[in-house]
Amino acid sequence: MEPVIRVLIADDHLVVRRGIRALLSSLDGVEVVGEAANGEDVLREAQLTRPDVVVMDVQMPSMDGIEATRRLGSVLPDVPVLVLTMFEDDDTVFAAMRAGARGYLLKGAEQQDILSAVRSVVAGQVVIGPGIASRLITYLSAPPAQDVPFPELTPREREILDRIAAGRTNTAIAGELGLAAKTVGNHVSAIFAKLRVASRAEAIVRAREEGLGR
Repeated sequence: MEPVIRVLIADDHLVVRRGIRALLSSLDGVEVVGEAANGEDVLREAQLTRPDVVVMDVQMPSMDGIEATRRLGSVLPDVPVLVLTMFEDDDTVFAAMRAGARGYLLKGAEQQDILSAVRSVVAGQVVIGPGIASRLITYLSAPPAQDVPFPELTPREREILDRIAAGRTNTAIAGELGLAAKTVGNHVSAIFAKLRVASRAEAIVRAREEGLGR
């Protein structure tokens, strides 16, 4: 009999968390040991419950799933992260894998695929959902960029930080990039968390020191 896999679920939407919990709890050999609504909760709950795997969403308040994955790798390096999200854009996929995620699946994946992915990442394997793997291989095969400011940021986040440094408001940035204001706000929160700044003014100073905003 295979050992029970202990899972921590991280998603900011209660209904989604409960849905994932119901799905995983219905599977043989899986036990859900905790839930978290944001990145800070993830770090706390992971240290309390010591799960075998964290099933992590990307967009969460306070601290997003990518930053939580990076920090989890520092405090609990033996706990793998399986990203389960609705975002399939290259920036998000690559940022999650660079942060240390062991797997990346899209919400809507079949129940058996999720179970297989959970077991695989616990076993030390890397799991990438269909349609994402080829893009990841292409990305990893490309030569590394030289002298990129704030390499911990995604290209989209750097683009937004550049506009912040130039004095643009979130509304103006949203209009220029064709994004929803809420999406820009989420990116700004992620930028602040990654740069460990507490205000827009502090972020502008950091960005301009690196030549952004010109």
